[in-house]
Amino acid sequence: MATDRATGRATGRTVGGKKIAGARRAEVRLPPLEAYEGELEPDGDYDGLAFEGLDLSGQSGPGARFLECAVRDCAVDGTRLTRARLLDSVLSGVRGVGTELADASLRDVEIVDARLGGTQLHGSVLERVLVRGGKIDYLNLRTAKLKDVVFDGCVLDEPDFGGAVLERVEFRGCVLKGADFSGARMKDVDLRTVERLEIARGVEALSGAVISTAQLLDLAPVFAAQLGVRVED
Repeated sequence: MATDRATGRATGRTVGGKKIAGARRAEVRLPPLEAYEGELEPDGDYDGLAFEGLDLSGQSGPGARFLECAVRDCAVDGTRLTRARLLDSVLSGVRGVGTELADASLRDVEIVDARLGGTQLHGSVLERVLVRGGKIDYLNLRTAKLKDVVFDGCVLDEPDFGGAVLERVEFRGCVLKGADFSGARMKDVDLRTVERLEIARGVEALSGAVISTAQLLDLAPVFAAQLGVRVED
């Protein structure tokens, strides 16, 4: 993928004679951070803080704002952050089940080596977000809006993109199992380097995506079933 030397941003690439716009990568540069040891609060305002090795399980901070923060090696089982805003921040090594981020806003955020299950991000807005490494099971992104989002080298098991809007989204070297794209709308979505691509529902939503020839052959039975075509030897 070509990048602009001045900005470091993707400039896009050509597939089949058509220009495919590349995702603009999150560029997070954190200032010196102050350690935080308290509990999350509703509508809390967190600026320039480091959450290191904390157990945030069960804590509630709906509407909280995180600006230039780092959340590293924290437990987030059942943590409630509905409508939270995460800006210019890094989440590294977070782990937990049932983390609630519905209707949240993530902009210029890096999520690295996360181990999560049942994370609720439905109705959320993700812009310039990088998800690198780790494994996320049953990720709920229904009706979410994703723009300039990159999933890089991670495992997504049964993610739900139902009704979501995806624009300039890249899945690079990922494993994507049992994905649901029902009712999703796509523009400049690149799936070509996905190592394992399994689509459970919503294959018709791929009209705005680009896949490889090998992936097309693998998905042929799914496309045939969608079209009502019976294949027999």
